[in-house]
Amino acid sequence: MKINMPPEEYGAKAQALFEQGYNCAQAVVLAFDDLTGLDNKTAAMLASSFGGGMGRLREICGAVSGMFAVAGILRGYADPKAKEEKTEHYAFIQSLAGEFKKENGSYICRELLELPGASKPIPEERTAEYYLRRPCGEYVRCAATILAKELED
Repeated sequence: MKINMPPEEYGAKAQALFEQGYNCAQAVVLAFDDLTGLDNKTAAMLASSFGGGMGRLREICGAVSGMFAVAGILRGYADPKAKEEKTEHYAFIQSLAGEFKKENGSYICRELLELPGASKPIPEERTAEYYLRRPCGEYVRCAATILAKELED
C-alpha cells in the first residue's frame, strides 16, 4: 500500500494528537485519516472506547487497539465466510502486536504503565506533569510508526 508520508511522520502526528488530549487509540486512528477516509468525528468516536486499555480497564494498550482498528479498515475482511482473508488478517494483527511487544516489552496497558489493574473510569487531567510521568505518548508514536512501516511493505 502506498502511504502518504514517512512512517515516522505518522508516529509524530499520532503523538501530537495524543498531546492535544485525544486518548491513545483515538490518536493512532486519527493519525491515519489520510488513508482511512474516516472523518475526524467518526474516527474519534469509533476509537473512544479503547483508551486506557479499553475504557481504563488497563487491558490491551489503546495505542495497539488503535493500530488494529486502522489495520482492519485498510486491510480487513468483510465476508464472514472469507476464511483465507481472515487468516491473513489475523496473522497481520499478530505481527503488529509482536512488533509492538518486541519494542516495548508488552502490549498490556497495566504492564506498560506498571499499574495494578483496572482503574476508575474518570480520566486523569492532562497536565504537564501527566505527560512527564506517562510514557503513553511514546507508545502512541511507536504504534503508529510500526503500522505505517507495515503498510508500506
